[in-house]
Amino acid sequence: MRSSPSLPPVHGGAAGARAGVRQPHACIVPPFILDHFARSGDAEQRAAALEALTLDMSLRDRRSTAAAVRFAVGVVDSRLLVEKAGPPLGQPHRLIYDIKQETSGSAELVRTEGQAPVDDAAVNEAYDGLGDTYKLFWDVFDRDSIDDNGMELRGIVHYGVGYDNAFWNGQQMVFGDGRLFKRLTLSLDVIGHELQHGVTEHESGLLYQDQSGALNESLSDVFGSLVKQYKLQQTVDAADWLIGGDIVGPTFPGRALRDMANPGTAWERDPQPGHMDDFVVTMEDNGGVHINSGIPNKAFHTLAVDLGGYGWADAGAIWYEALLHYRLQPDASFRSFARLTRVVARRMFGRDSAQAVAVRDAWRSVGVLKSDP
Repeated sequence: MRSSPSLPPVHGGAAGARAGVRQPHACIVPPFILDHFARSGDAEQRAAALEALTLDMSLRDRRSTAAAVRFAVGVVDSRLLVEKAGPPLGQPHRLIYDIKQETSGSAELVRTEGQAPVDDAAVNEAYDGLGDTYKLFWDVFDRDSIDDNGMELRGIVHYGVGYDNAFWNGQQMVFGDGRLFKRLTLSLDVIGHELQHGVTEHESGLLYQDQSGALNESLSDVFGSLVKQYKLQQTVDAADWLIGGDIVGPTFPGRALRDMANPGTAWERDPQPGHMDDFVVTMEDNGGVHINSGIPNKAFHTLAVDLGGYGWADAGAIWYEALLHYRLQPDASFRSFARLTRVVARRMFGRDSAQAVAVRDAWRSVGVLKSDP
């Protein structure tokens, strides 16, 4: 039988040790949005927000393997457990589990690679979203899953009772059904965003704190958006550049969690800056990782629009190669990443190429680079 999916210990908080911020509890819905509902919503919204905040905090605070939430495989259709040598190169290996609104205990394996859709929309959405994310990375970047070595793509659905978040925990995707939001499996860019955290963890280990943490979040927004754009075969002009637009409901005061094209406008209290002049210094949210990510997000959007065509082509290739580059340090700043993307663009396309010039101009437009030639 396959090994049981489990939630490993996760660490976070502004005072976390360096080891703690390497493997964060990185949720798609940032704490300040949930806090907004906890403070300003009606009674039902406050209750939902407080429950999500409490569960997120409990996950962050687990410090040992013994204390980690563990999911064991429960009753499983034996047809889903046929052992294979592994999927062929270029094909994902997906396993979708149903935790049945619990946060620990038994999870049932309900769909695996090649199985037909089931009578559960969340299961099918998770299965399809994991596959669409794999497809972008394989087709465009020749990457075989999160670890580039055919890693299984595991998803756990129906986590908690109306849990208003989704996260990657180092081993698998975990999805709540939402109350303040629609079910979290509805959004392909959310799924791509969270799986990119796994790619970033495997390639660079960007610390989940301050500017390096904001870069970590921005990379997830970039590739989450590109997953959706690739699925829809959208050009940069046709894309909406929204993160989480599919999960917000009528009670949410805005159109998405974040807007990469226009940081700070996705919802009525959106704190994201789009320029270094407005950089937010805070101890909350691991030093503002979901806030200041608006700056590199805007730089990427500017680059993609300047180059035109498909965002996953030149712009996405430059960002992906920079992520893989040996010079990208775990505590990278915006400026060091910007300079690295310039080095990558020059090597890929030529020193005076349109791509290299556009990278320089994009970072200048958000105030990260100023006097660099």
